Amino acid sequence: MQTNKQQIRLILASSSVYRRELLTRLQFNFESIAPELDESPRSGESPEQTALRLAQQKAEAIAKNQSEAIIIGSDQVATLDGLQIGKPGNHAAALKQLQLMRGREVAFHTALCVLDNRQHAPSPVQIQDVCTMVRFRDLSDAELDAYLRIEQPYDCAGSAKNEGLGIAIIQSIKSDDPTALTGLPLIALTSMLRNTGLSFFNL
Repeated sequence: MQTNKQQIRLILASSSVYRRELLTRLQFNFESIAPELDESPRSGESPEQTALRLAQQKAEAIAKNQSEAIIIGSDQVATLDGLQIGKPGNHAAALKQLQLMRGREVAFHTALCVLDNRQHAPSPVQIQDVCTMVRFRDLSDAELDAYLRIEQPYDCAGSAKNEGLGIAIIQSIKSDDPTALTGLPLIALTSMLRNTGLSFFNL
């Protein structure tokens, strides 16, 4: 049985502007609630494991106080040669990231968790990692510095906004889901929401 859009409470476990903008595409009414979590990787944890764990923990943190809702958690970890590349936080760290990645291919793991907190939920917890391979252009320090000063992507893993001017420092993107790199894999998400019985077209 499908559930009408107006009959469901949907919560995005994030304060990310990028994830909110992506979720808006699906034309649901939803709330955004930011979970309070330590997002540090654990010792011995792979980038994929970190992203999957954090995506689920974000959804679970919100679910504790929000019953009868479907909660979406997502997390992204970039990795190069086994080294996790997080959000730089400032200009100097972002420049170091881009210098490290230029001319090379970086794996971005975007994990997604849909936690159905309703009674008798058909699929209570669904979780998936979507990997995107991004090759960065081999640009000079001056170009990288200039890009960062214009867009200031200091809250983005990998120090580049592919949905903005950051596309100019990227050579290629390989992924099954073009929205994954921005932070919320909508193809995977629509599949998971369908599994909860949710209808996209109010049939």
